[in-house]
Amino acid sequence: MPAVNSLVTDAIDPPIAEAQSWIAGRKFPAEKPLLDMAQAVPSYPPAEALRQHLAERVMSFEAAQYTAIRGIMPLRAALAAHMSGVYGGSIAADNVQITAGCNQAFCLAVLALAKAGDEILLPVPYYFNHQMWLEMQGIEAVHLPFRADRAGVPDPAEAATLITERTRAIVLVSPNNPTGAVYPPEVLAQFRDLAADRGIALILDETYKDFLAPGTPPHDLFRDERWGETLVQLFSFSKSFSLTGYRVGSVISGPAMIDAVAKIMDTVSICAARIAQDAALYGLENLSDWVADRRRETAERRHALEEIFRANDLGYELISSGAFFAYVRHPFAGETGHAVARRLADEANILCLPGSFFGPGQEQCLRFAFANLEADRMGDLANRLRDGI
Repeated sequence: MPAVNSLVTDAIDPPIAEAQSWIAGRKFPAEKPLLDMAQAVPSYPPAEALRQHLAERVMSFEAAQYTAIRGIMPLRAALAAHMSGVYGGSIAADNVQITAGCNQAFCLAVLALAKAGDEILLPVPYYFNHQMWLEMQGIEAVHLPFRADRAGVPDPAEAATLITERTRAIVLVSPNNPTGAVYPPEVLAQFRDLAADRGIALILDETYKDFLAPGTPPHDLFRDERWGETLVQLFSFSKSFSLTGYRVGSVISGPAMIDAVAKIMDTVSICAARIAQDAALYGLENLSDWVADRRRETAERRHALEEIFRANDLGYELISSGAFFAYVRHPFAGETGHAVARRLADEANILCLPGSFFGPGQEQCLRFAFANLEADRMGDLANRLRDGI
């Protein structure tokens, strides 16, 4: 039997699959159903109008064919216009590569920027698939320490001390997965300036941008005339339009970067699925009000979750929250987050993820994907956590 690439076998295992194994085969009583707060999956289906549109589109021959490597032009143009409308600045269709989800967008961007032996700065706690991909490529993830004192927002000054001649990029996720933290525009600008000064890329994953709290100011990174020389924005339509299974996302960057990403895309999957691109285009053109309604629902869920921690009788400490996630410090000194999460699954029928899934030094933390749970069910979550104490 041929040997398997050790970079793959030595990389961390998929954490979601492990967490799901904790409840595999179990039946949950009606009086204490499972509260599944592990994976960020919208608890509602796509808009009915979108589903009807796709039901018609899937009958066409065109929907079964390849598209251009970079994606269909109407979608690229619509996304460029959308991002320009949100952030200002000048973004063109030529700055857009459509991908099979944001995970693929990250993988393509990293391959375009770095090779084995290079370094990429990755704040802790990280999105675990980012860490996994860097390990599989032989790229060293240099961890930027977690700053609970900054509500999970990383420090650009600390990042500056970690950059070496092997550093190729800084990775940021805002709103953050797993902490929910939203990085202020001035902090993002500081990271952009740092990356530009050092001649490296700033990879900014904005998968959850459509779930920012009302009134949150957008960053102005695209307003810089030279944004394409440093910024690599990643996005996903999965959460915005509840299209997780369709796998459609994007990379937005300068021409040289998009050329490189397109070359890699051609060798990996040629193009994103046509029907997924049709879904994303329909969403951009028709579903802004629907997305606004989902944003309000998610904000209500976040408010309800923050209220149960504000009562301060659970023993658990809310470090940060936003978009789909809350990052929480558990009260069990000397006990790992993994053990606590496993006990919550076994005894409280709560499925959440331990902080150790998101990097070193996170054993006191748990991640709750609160967007999975309706606002009126947060009281049940509180009761079960309180009973566990």
